[in-house]
Amino acid sequence: MITHLNLDAKGQAVSVPFEYSRMFNAGYVGRNQEEVRKHVQELAAKGVPAPSSTPALYAIGCHCLYAWDEIDVYGNETSGEAEYVLFVKNEKTVYIGIGSDHTDRFLEKTDIPRSKQICPNIIGRQIWLLEDVADHWDDIILRSHVVKDGKEFLYQEATLGAIFSPSQLMDFVAEKTGTNLEGTILFSGTLSLKTDDFLYGEGFRAELIDDRLNRKLKLSYTIRALHSLNPGGD
Repeated sequence: MITHLNLDAKGQAVSVPFEYSRMFNAGYVGRNQEEVRKHVQELAAKGVPAPSSTPALYAIGCHCLYAWDEIDVYGNETSGEAEYVLFVKNEKTVYIGIGSDHTDRFLEKTDIPRSKQICPNIIGRQIWLLEDVADHWDDIILRSHVVKDGKEFLYQEATLGAIFSPSQLMDFVAEKTGTNLEGTILFSGTLSLKTDDFLYGEGFRAELIDDRLNRKLKLSYTIRALHSLNPGGD
């Protein structure tokens, strides 16, 4: 499959057709795995089953990749997660993007992999070269907001130093799958929440902020619940 991206090359947009055959979503990728295990226990108390080990990896169907500003979901208990995205062309060329692993939280309580397959992986089309940001990677800020009832709420915010670096993520996925990563899209896993619980709303916005090079990657989409459009539905 091919997705068309826009590379920010010294202020100029360069079209990049990216061919991919696999996509994975990582989870529980905090660099402090002791804190991750505490988080797993907190989620278990809310009914989310614990993974067999952390970090975790989920294979996602390539058809689940979206790059539009509106998504359709079933039910009201879905939410986005701000993540960086690796577009691995080959060993020498890796692009960085921003994405959201949108997840059905109701289904997640019984089946995490299916909860991710039923909702799309959303990406912004603008990308950077990894080599351009590698020397200040940990200082890049990842932030998200949720729009609920017309109001915007800060949902996540931290530097990328809080979660696996690209090299850690790629090494983990390569070891887990036993293959090279050429033509693979990797969603990084996400940050902890600024709210007490998942926040369900009608919109989601995320950004990667590189203050060193004075630029941002942005993502924004609205969320449409299909059952609310069905006059005969529950």
